[in-house]
Amino acid sequence: MYTRPPAVAGQFYPSDPMDLRRMIGGYLGTKAAGSQVPKALIAPHAGYIYSGAVAGSAYACLADAHARIRRVILLGPGHRVYVPGLALPSAQHFATPLGEVALDPGATQKLAVFPQVIVMDHAHAFEHSLEVQIPFLQTVLEQFTIVPLVVGGAAPEDVSAVIEALWDEAETLIVVSSDLSHFHDYETARGIDRATAAAIVRGTATLSPEQACGCASINGLLHFARKHKLRIAALDVRNSGDTTGPKDRVVGYGAFALYSPRESLPLRPEDRHLLLDAASLSIARGFEHVPDTAINSAAYPQRLRVHRASFVTLKAHGQLRGCIGSLEPHRPLVMDVAENARAAAFGDPRFRPLIPEECARLAIHISVLNAPVALNFKSETDLLDQLAPGADGVLLQQQDRRATFLPAVWESLPGRAEFLRELKRKAGISQDAGPETFQVWRYTVESFSTMYHAF
Repeated sequence: MYTRPPAVAGQFYPSDPMDLRRMIGGYLGTKAAGSQVPKALIAPHAGYIYSGAVAGSAYACLADAHARIRRVILLGPGHRVYVPGLALPSAQHFATPLGEVALDPGATQKLAVFPQVIVMDHAHAFEHSLEVQIPFLQTVLEQFTIVPLVVGGAAPEDVSAVIEALWDEAETLIVVSSDLSHFHDYETARGIDRATAAAIVRGTATLSPEQACGCASINGLLHFARKHKLRIAALDVRNSGDTTGPKDRVVGYGAFALYSPRESLPLRPEDRHLLLDAASLSIARGFEHVPDTAINSAAYPQRLRVHRASFVTLKAHGQLRGCIGSLEPHRPLVMDVAENARAAAFGDPRFRPLIPEECARLAIHISVLNAPVALNFKSETDLLDQLAPGADGVLLQQQDRRATFLPAVWESLPGRAEFLRELKRKAGISQDAGPETFQVWRYTVESFSTMYHAF
């Protein structure tokens, strides 16, 4: 029986098993037990010293599924050999310093009927994009098989069809291996990767190779996610300049999790308390003119370090006193809440900065946005019929113009037509703009509040 040996052990990751386990354990940190288990992950594939921490944030999400997941579909790009579709190996096992992992023979046989899937051993022989994922899986899972696919010139529909053939079992996980931008300076890369992460979370984009080397796999996964209404969350987005590399030519890394709607879990009561305390602390440090929020995200549970978007609304004596938020998840949730609270208190251009005397009756309202879902509509009437007053937040975009209303806005604009009219006005979009000229997403929020308290 042919075993594909490790090709990059000792280069991309340690060849000594004890050193390898120790390194991965450090990247996993505190496993995210009690968090929802994703159906799919996107994780980077560079050398562990560069991207291991970002990959660890993805694999930590599997803590509660260590015994449940029994099969992993691995998809990643080919860096050495062009593949005209998707390539399986003829090997029966893949080896790493942590041992051998068997391929799923039933799955590989099922894929044999797809014309876009071929057997191509030399595409796998020296390819690192799939190999570097396996030691993480060996560390966090118990017993599992793999279906390794190097993805080349495959259309999103072709990749999605392969995933569709294998996914619909609770014990199956999908892992897409991809880095983000390559060889820009640090600030340029941050801008590109932030936009790419936002596009992935929205789920509607088609990525290019300049955005992600594994774009073919990601595009196929996003095609699949739209069909099954999977919710997408950014877990971590960094680059090699944030780890051990220089900052003049960096490579971007992102970790993302895709969740089944039935796997969606609300924030715990203790999570809400921690976020409200973080908002109060950030405002208190603003009064003291401390230059940052004084929030150390590493001190918070992993589920609060997931990249999510939030809005923080301040009300003094029942009157709006500031509201600042994020439309896209681009930083850990606890940091997003803290930064938005401080900006709402001292940086909302509609109001003068908050003063301590106003804090005796200052209420802090936090809205954490769930992943937006793109709406398909043929007319404005069709669009309005899909909106749920009081429940839906709505994001409207026309080219570079966009605006959102939180679900709370329905209290003052209860009619669907009036709601959309005012949202168009806020975005600077003509009231005569036809539905073919703009995009609409809806989302729900978790909202909770408290009175400000000083630290």
